[in-house]
Amino acid sequence: MTRTITTALLALTLSTPALAFEAQSPDLADGKVANDFVFSGFGCTGGNQSPAITWKDAPEGTKSFAIMVHDPDAPTGGAGWWHWVVYNIPAAVSSLERGAGSEGGKLPEGAMQNATDFGAPGWGGPCPPEGDKAHQYNFTVYALGVEKLEVPEGARASLVGFMVNGNAIGKATFSASYGR
Repeated sequence: MTRTITTALLALTLSTPALAFEAQSPDLADGKVANDFVFSGFGCTGGNQSPAITWKDAPEGTKSFAIMVHDPDAPTGGAGWWHWVVYNIPAAVSSLERGAGSEGGKLPEGAMQNATDFGAPGWGGPCPPEGDKAHQYNFTVYALGVEKLEVPEGARASLVGFMVNGNAIGKATFSASYGR
């Protein structure tokens, strides 16, 4: 009888799926980027605030997080455009507040922002060319198996992305669109 119960419990444990790592933004719940988050420059007149981002059910073994926001539709010859690169977010953190990546914003202690394709660290909101179709902005939260990424000073977003992906043990992505 004990063996039957143990076998049944083991089967139940093995068949119970792990919770899926999820990310979202209450500021982008309708899948559209509002003017508060649009870049201020290049002909755009937005508020250039980073949206709030939350995540849950990170994989076991997560030691830190990174967030990367990318526009694959940008007319750059295939490279897309990096809008936000944040890393070394402590494992105990599960959200960033609205404006955290903007000038004067507050990131968790130890978190770092890397230069984006705008040439400076911090959030750089959407600003696609006028008349283009709406661009898709992919927000990805990476669960990392290391506490800290050792990023060389002056590293490009692509190098940070390479290091993030090399240490990722999970990722959660959501998208929002914007056009003008």
